Amino acid sequence: MNDTKGFLISGFADEYAKEFDEQLRGMTDLGIKYIEIRGCDGKGIEAHTEAETKELAKKLSAAGIGLSAVGSPIGKIQITDDFKSHLELLKHVCEQAHILGTDRIRMFSFYMPKEGDRKENLKKYRSEVLDRLNAMTELAESEKLRLCCENELMLYGEQPEECLDIMQTFGDRLGFVFDPANFILSGAEAYPYAFHMLKKYTTYMHIKDAAAAGSILPAGQGEGRIAETLSEIENKKGFFLTIEPHLKVFEGLSALSGENAGLVKSRFASRAEAFRAARDGLYECIAAAE
Repeated sequence: MNDTKGFLISGFADEYAKEFDEQLRGMTDLGIKYIEIRGCDGKGIEAHTEAETKELAKKLSAAGIGLSAVGSPIGKIQITDDFKSHLELLKHVCEQAHILGTDRIRMFSFYMPKEGDRKENLKKYRSEVLDRLNAMTELAESEKLRLCCENELMLYGEQPEECLDIMQTFGDRLGFVFDPANFILSGAEAYPYAFHMLKKYTTYMHIKDAAAAGSILPAGQGEGRIAETLSEIENKKGFFLTIEPHLKVFEGLSALSGENAGLVKSRFASRAEAFRAARDGLYECIAAAE
């Protein structure tokens, strides 16, 4: 039995299998007691009806697997896309969070236009980004839920400084999901630079590593310095580390990663093998954390 030093281990089980039943069996076999629910039976969690969500909740309970967060795609649209309909989708996701028994919803901070200079676009759309995030946060707060914003390529929150701007604006109203690989792939230093900047706001982590050259790797094999990062998390007990392998191509990857889906290379013979490698890499990093 691996010593997790108080960390709670979760995983994006849709990277293990398409079918939800198989996802739950796989996590049980790997000794992972939580999932961040994202894709189930071939469609995103947000696309499931209330009745379907209740069925997923029953299966989670029967398998003895808890939920660390709803891995929603909220905020992963263009800043110029219609927001009213997106806010309605968030209302549905909030209802799903209640059904599934978690108070956390992972979300994003909107894609910047591809056209034009990025710095100019950041200035132009900053107020719109913050206004939308505020509306989303107010909705979640009214439901006694917490949104957790993840750093991601091509969003307003791609670079550490942009994430800091968001977090300083919202403070404790918004959680932050620290993804070291996403920072590396954006050209930023994940540790110590980004982590020290965002440490006080970090609610939980997504665990995948990367090389600056553009490949995604198991934890500890890239430039993320994940062991050092974990050693600096002060309240390890109950802190979630969500395994997001991205080591094997799987259904829905293009929708999740867009143009960056090409960074995921199928280095392993099966999704189960890839997930096990990602899990083992995390355990090694935890063991190495001082």
